[in-house]
Amino acid sequence: MVAAIVTFSVCAFVGGNPREESMLLLLCAAPAFLSGVIEDVTKRVSVRARLLSAMLAALLGAFLLHGVIGRVDLPLVDPILTFAPIAIGLTVLAVAGLTNAVNIIDGFNGLAAVVSILILGSIGYVAHAVGDLLVMSAALTMIGAIGGFAIWNYPAASIFLGDGGAYFIGFTIAELLVLLVARHPNISAWYAMVVAIYPLFETLFSIYRRRIVRGRPVGAPDGIHLHTLIFKRVVRKGTDPRQRQRRNARTSPYLWVLSMIGIVPASLFWHNPVVLAVTAVVFVVAYVWLYVAIVRFRTPRWLISSQGIVTAAVPEQTHHK
Repeated sequence: MVAAIVTFSVCAFVGGNPREESMLLLLCAAPAFLSGVIEDVTKRVSVRARLLSAMLAALLGAFLLHGVIGRVDLPLVDPILTFAPIAIGLTVLAVAGLTNAVNIIDGFNGLAAVVSILILGSIGYVAHAVGDLLVMSAALTMIGAIGGFAIWNYPAASIFLGDGGAYFIGFTIAELLVLLVARHPNISAWYAMVVAIYPLFETLFSIYRRRIVRGRPVGAPDGIHLHTLIFKRVVRKGTDPRQRQRRNARTSPYLWVLSMIGIVPASLFWHNPVVLAVTAVVFVVAYVWLYVAIVRFRTPRWLISSQGIVTAAVPEQTHHK
């Protein structure tokens, strides 16, 4: 957050960044960020309170930045979104959902940070292609801010994102995607979903698993996310204590590659809804196949690593969300 504030401020005065909009973006992010930081410090902020804070941030973005989802490129749905209250309501839910999604995948060293950098890289590229200076500069600023954090988080983790960092990154990604689609009709609305499909589908699948399959509250934490299963069953434990320490960092690259199934096609075909829709289907099928295979102890041998991807000793630390 400090890196973003400093960079936005300096660039607004000495560069060509849209000064007012940059500051408004940080202001809109404040409720989500603060609720996460307070939870990190006190452990007394409920899941509902944090979700409401993310929704408030999204509402601020809708009114201060005019970031409202006015289309989803579905003929039967788009006419409904001409009614402002419905469009604003959908925007609030979508932004809050993606804000929370980044927090959900924040379970292993470098996982959320690198996935976010990849998504923001795509956002910055597409923003450059359509000439959106605000979105491009904000995406590049966030890449720098997260990159500075990531070197202390991967492979060995000296610091962690916490809820505050995850919510701030998640909200910024969500708001930039909304602004891209709202400002540029030539960008398919499917781009916003596909480029962030890994954290989004992880969240939707977690809701299905908790509520429908297990009959538990949606907000109840568990330890059976895809990244947790990969840590437990795909990354081999080994007998060498040093190898065991590396398991945490060896988990994240699997998910980096998985996220690229959506990010790469979205970056190349951001204007083509057909390709983006096919990509979404391919990702969902790949995710579900991999999840089911690991749960049933049928993980393909080529996925199971016997040698470390990284060589640095890494504390084995995970947290469930």
